[in-house]
Amino acid sequence: MHAAERQKLILDLISDSGFVTYRELERQIAASPATIRRDLTQLEQDGALTRVHGGAKQVEGEAQTGYAQNFLTGTPFEQSITQNIAEKEAIGRAAAALCRKGEGIIIDGGTTTFQMCSHLAPLRLQVLTNSLHIVLALSQQPDTRILVPSGTLFREQNIILAPSGEDCMPRFHAQRLFMGAAAVGSQGVIQSDAVLVASQRRLIERAEEVILLVDASKFEVSSGAIVCGLEEIDVIVTAGDVPEEVRQWAAIHDIEVIVIPVGRGT
Repeated sequence: MHAAERQKLILDLISDSGFVTYRELERQIAASPATIRRDLTQLEQDGALTRVHGGAKQVEGEAQTGYAQNFLTGTPFEQSITQNIAEKEAIGRAAAALCRKGEGIIIDGGTTTFQMCSHLAPLRLQVLTNSLHIVLALSQQPDTRILVPSGTLFREQNIILAPSGEDCMPRFHAQRLFMGAAAVGSQGVIQSDAVLVASQRRLIERAEEVILLVDASKFEVSSGAIVCGLEEIDVIVTAGDVPEEVRQWAAIHDIEVIVIPVGRGT
């Protein structure tokens, strides 16, 4: 279990009664006692709980509420990066091929957009990204200029997001925005968390062209918050089998669909 998942579970257990024992944490969480104690120490340092004899108790007031806002729903990066990896690598390679030397682009945080990074070094790009994973990958490329927003770090995804209602983006306009999604269908692009929706809306407003990077599993119907309608998407880059209904609504909205056969070039 990822640290962010463990810590969220700890807070959930405390919220039930205001207190949880070490014994109950050890029973509920698949981790060693030492790992659980490290999680409790981290949560206490962040102001999310108070450690007491025999366990931990809830923090009253705004401290815990503020901490809870630093968690995002959805799969943590370290887990998601291992899912559908062949498809994501193919999509990332194809997306990088859409970039032009010397231009400015935006890469939204995500495990599919991350796969673009290794193919960008020769292009001398200016890249605005909210992902620390992408920053680290691009920092190895001396000719790539990197810009980041200010805001709060969401650790399980390692992305920087501004608080709701605030705009902390650099003054930057891009030829292309590359972004992912929890799902996409006839209703539009969907994310699992409203905080991500607000962030992606800010990025969409700064780009001439919006390119969605999704593997075929994201075409399954899903509930969530809508980021944008299909009319705001210019290109979808995907891999594998694309359902006929997806091709139909893409044609209606004049969306170019680039389908990469899985395994191509690998």
